Parts: sequence; structure tokens; C-alpha cells
Amino acid sequence: MNKSVFALPQDQTVSEPSRRNVLGAGAAGLLLAFSWTPMGSRMARAAAPAVLAPNAFVRVAPDNTVTVIIKHLEMGQGVYTGLSAIVAEELDADWSQMRAESAPADVKLYANLAFGMQGTGGSTAVANSWDQLRKAGATARAMLVNAAAQMWKVPANEIAVKNGVVSHAVSGKTATFGVLAQRAATLTPPADVQLKDPRAFTLLGRELPRLDNEGKTTGTAIFALDIVQPGMVYAAVAHPPRFGGVVKSVDDKVAKGVKGVIAVTQISSGVAVVADSFWTAMKARDALQIEWDDSKAEKRSTPQIFAEYRKIAESPGQSARKEGDVAAALKGAAKTITTDFEFPYLAHAPMEPLDAVARINADGVEVWAGCQFQTVDQGNAAKAAGVPVDKVRIHTLLAGGSFGRRANFASDFVVEAVEVAKALPQGTPVKLIWTREDDIKGGRYRPMYLHRFAAGLDAKGELVAWQHRIVGQSIMKGTPFAGPGVDATTVEGASNLPYAVANLSVEAHTTDVGVPVLWWRSVGSTHTAYATEVFFDMVARAAGKDPLEARRAMLKDHPRHRAVLDLAAEKAGWGTKLPEGKARGIAVAESFGSYVAQVAEISRTANGGIRIDRVVCAVDCGIAVTPDVIRAQMEGGIGYGLSAILKGEVTLKDGIVEQGNFNNYDVLRINEMPKVEVHIVPSAEKPTGVGEPGVPPIGPAVANAILSLTGKAPTKLPLTASGVSA
Repeated sequence: MNKSVFALPQDQTVSEPSRRNVLGAGAAGLLLAFSWTPMGSRMARAAAPAVLAPNAFVRVAPDNTVTVIIKHLEMGQGVYTGLSAIVAEELDADWSQMRAESAPADVKLYANLAFGMQGTGGSTAVANSWDQLRKAGATARAMLVNAAAQMWKVPANEIAVKNGVVSHAVSGKTATFGVLAQRAATLTPPADVQLKDPRAFTLLGRELPRLDNEGKTTGTAIFALDIVQPGMVYAAVAHPPRFGGVVKSVDDKVAKGVKGVIAVTQISSGVAVVADSFWTAMKARDALQIEWDDSKAEKRSTPQIFAEYRKIAESPGQSARKEGDVAAALKGAAKTITTDFEFPYLAHAPMEPLDAVARINADGVEVWAGCQFQTVDQGNAAKAAGVPVDKVRIHTLLAGGSFGRRANFASDFVVEAVEVAKALPQGTPVKLIWTREDDIKGGRYRPMYLHRFAAGLDAKGELVAWQHRIVGQSIMKGTPFAGPGVDATTVEGASNLPYAVANLSVEAHTTDVGVPVLWWRSVGSTHTAYATEVFFDMVARAAGKDPLEARRAMLKDHPRHRAVLDLAAEKAGWGTKLPEGKARGIAVAESFGSYVAQVAEISRTANGGIRIDRVVCAVDCGIAVTPDVIRAQMEGGIGYGLSAILKGEVTLKDGIVEQGNFNNYDVLRINEMPKVEVHIVPSAEKPTGVGEPGVPPIGPAVANAILSLTGKAPTKLPLTASGVSA
């Protein structure tokens, strides 16, 4: 295991014992006209002659360490390890040399190539960095080789690199990267470099210790909650109980009388209490007497909204995909199958709730947080502080989970911290923390959806018609990602249905509800995979067909879907007889360029409930960069998905969220986690993402097992809403 993962600065005021090195500030704007000029000394020091820094992503130091600058947020998904492994492979480094460090906010250098801005999401980290980091590592390697060739006066093509050692077999000379770094730093980086043939990989595809393991195990890893600065104060915010509510009046006399309270200030999202400890801030916040203006707030209850959705689903929506004549095919079908699926709002509930530290000085704004959208957060912080964006410096720290929550275009938790800092004397560091209740009640949920299906079978039991209507809020509406036509996040996983159906229609209705919504781990496929895969099982069974064979027959043009299905089915023993009271279900989904099939094995409990005993997962994500991380993400995605289908539900009563903590927004417990087996399909394709694709198939796999066991498919989530006691 590496002794140190993080490069440690000498001038950063953060908590001990570990200090994080942030190269400097930078960024540009949120797809708007922001610009950024790097803020000097730290970047200059990184490129000093003693250190080889041939590009924005790699530094080779005299102490023989290789630091990879990671432009993506490390929130538990393993990007520090996976992206560093790509560099290490092309560099021919030894894994013990490798270090990882978060990049500064600088969109010109560190944009996510899928987004056009700096940010993490959509399982894009490895996919969009693959070629970029391979070239970065190969460039550094070439410069080290050229430095050795000059020093030893031998041809560069006679020099080999292996396990971090540069050698010349004829002369017997060897040198470490650290010895060569200073000389290599004086050379001009080559314009073109030769990348390895994947068949020659020695690190990628191997089990590598995660670079963040030691820090997270010993407690030296730094999250926003760990930041401590001289004179730091703490803030808690009272938010309106209804979405869309605003402050009408505040009586803060009692709150200000609480010992340790420093200030009470109104900000854009509510009323902030500032104190000498967070406990004090929370106590004082509870003492505030606030009258809220709910004239423009959402006041409906969940049953009312679903009733409206059902009415909306009676009429055609905006077309997302249309092939053939569905209406005629349904009319002429020998048998029709119809059903509705209902999906509730879901909170992200990361283990580390939202938090940030902000400080405003004469020379600008500094923010310490687990920033997932650095470009967006920087632009919003600048607006909140009233300064140019090039005066905002973002220090991206580790995040204790996110699942999409920290990537929001309002930058809510960052803006709150900056607004509080602006209300205090200049130079005062503010640590703003959301409680678990703030988080669960705070909105930006996975939207609630209604899916309405109709399918037609001909006299031979062949599927001839598929009609699918989706009703729900748009995640993209009002964001820079919005565009004409149907919101792609509403219909992904449905409009690209892989099954060969001659007459197919996918439609969407976008609703107007005053509840803020956001992407949630695997976005549209969180609900579309469940709905399409469970409905497919219903149709297959209505035709008297085995669900696996029915899928295989309709996936002739999708070999990667079929391959993961076949692998999962084989490893799970599909088709073999199970004891009485047990059943299997299968599902497959493609999301973010990766293909995942899962088989769930369940059993009926003594009290009539359902226990999930085993899950077999097959994943095709292209080249397996770090297999252990892939397995971990599949396992984690399965656990996260099970939490949602078994327990997850945010409900409204008169517009007020009824859940607040894990007592009534329950999550899967360790004793409820089934045995999970993960099988990775060997592939020579470019790598794709694994952070999200493990989530979509687990729900329908379990539901299809329940359908097999009971003859009835759960169509309303969580499963308890369908009468399943899981």
C-alpha cells in the first residue's frame, strides 16, 4: 500500500494531520462567457525545473513520485485509482510511485470532454480521459527516455522502462524517474507519442490497491467537514418547509440570545445562523420564529400529483421514438397487455451531507468543498460574492458520496456558504453544513414518474406492438443542458429500447411540479430500465416464453446485450430447478455505454415476505481498467438500487416533505445485502463508465423474480407499495 497518496502543500490552511495540494485556481464559465487567468505561484512551482510537468496531468518529482492531476471529483467511485492507472500504464511506472491530486478549477485545462465544462457525472471519467491520459503518460515516458539517452549518450530506442526504472541493457546503466526528472523537465515535449498496444498492458486489468484506501482508513483523507481554519465559524440554514416558499418575516431575538451565536442573516435560500460551533448554530436555528410566504409554493400531496399524471397519460405525448404503426398493430393484436408503473421521488442521501467552507478576502473568494461541477460552482460563487469569476478559487476535496446531488446548476450548498461569508467581516472562514434532515427534505430529487404501457401479441405469440408513455418532470429544464424536443434524461433507456419490435412508440409528457429535481445515480435508467424490463417479462410470460430466451431472440442486432445476458444466466444457473419458494429473475440494461445483466435469486420468508439471496452480475464496460473498482461499483450499485426499490420514497403532504432521516427514509442494511457475484466480460473496446450502470438492472431483476414466484409483478415502488414485504 502506498505510504502517501496526496501531495502535501506547505501554505494551505487545512486540518491536520493531512494537507491537500491544490495547484492553483482556475476556471471558466458554465457554458457562459466566464474566463479565467491562472493564479500564479503554485502552478509555477509545479512546473519548476526540478519537476517534470510535461502537461496538465502528470508531475514526476525528484523523490520518484508520479502525481496524476485528477480533473474529476473522487466521491468513492475510484477515479483517483482508475485515472492514475491509465497514466502509470503508459509511463511504465511502478504502482507504489503513484499519487493522485484534485485538479484546480480550470475549464481550459480540465474540461470534461463530454460536457464542455469541468465536472463529473454520467459515468464519463474514465471514458473521456482515456486517450487524454494515455497520451499524457506516454509523453512523460518519452521525455524521461530522451533525458536518459542524453545523459548516457546512447540511442533512445535502446532504452527500456519497466516498473519505474529506466535502463540501457548494453551499458548496464539504470536510473529512476526521480533522477531523470530535472533533466527531462528541460526538454520540449514531443508532439506525437506512440501509445501501447493494449495486449502489452501490465497494470491495467490487474488488481491494484486503491490510492484513497489508506487515507480513508486512517482518517487522514480530507473532506470539507475536516477543514479547520483560524477564526472559522459555523453556519446552519433554515429552509422553507415548502418548495417555492420565501421568508416573509423573521423574529430572531431568542436565537441571537443563544450563547455562541455570532450572527443571523437572511440569504437567498432562507435564514442562516452563524455561531462558534455547528451544534450552537443548529440550536439557534431551531429557535428562529420565521413566517414563510407560501403563495408561490408547491402545496400538492403525492396522491394528487399521481392522479394528475394518470390523467395526462391518457393522451399521446411528445414523440421520442416512433417506428411502424403502433395503433394499428395494437388494434389487430390477438392479445394485448397493459399496465402502469409508478415511481416516487428519491433522495440521494450521500453519507456525507452537503457542506462547504468559504472565505472572502480582498483578493477574492476561496471555496473548499467536494465540488462535482467546478465550473458551475465557480461561476455561481462569483455571482453570489459579486466578484469576477477569476477571483474565485475552488479547492476540490474528497466527497463522501454524491450520486449526482453535488452536481446541480444552482450550486446550492456552495452559494449558501459564500452568501454567509459575504455577510461577515472580510476574511472570516465559514463552514456551512446541511444536516441529514436538510438533505432529505432539501429537494433536487430523482423525479417521480408514471409509465403507461400497452403491448400486442399476434396469434403466434410474437411481440408486434409496444407503446410506452412516460409522465414526469424534466431534469434538464432551465439548465444549460436543455434543448429542443424531449428531455433525453426522461426517456433514456426507453427510447433506445434494444428489442426488435416492428411497431414501437415512446412518448413523453413533461409536467410542471414545484419540486426541484435532479439526476440521481443512473438518471433516466433508474426508472426506464425497471419499467421496460419488467413489462418485457410480463409480455414474455403472456406469450408463454422463457424470459431469457425471449430477450435473446429479440436482441439479434445487439451482441453486447446478449453477451452479458448469456454470461449472467450461465453463472446463475438459469434454467436449473430451484427449491420450492425460490425464484429467479433476469434483466439487462445499457447505460452510459456499458452493458449490465443481472440475475436475482429470491426466496419467500416465513412471514410471507421476500428475501433477496443472491445476485449474479455480468458487465461489459470495454477494457477493464481496474477490475476491483469495477466489481466494487457493481456491488455498490446493486446495494444502492436495492435501497431504492425496497425502501426509497419521498412523499409530500400538502407540499411538505414527510421524510427527514434514515428512520423514515430507510436504506438497505448490511444484513439485507445479498451475496453478489460480478463477472467482467473481456473486451478490447475503449473503456466506458461503471459508476452508474450497476443500478438499473437490479430492480427489474428482483421484480421479475417476484413475478416468477407469485405470478404478479410489482408495478408501484417501493416494493412495499405493491404489497411486497421485502
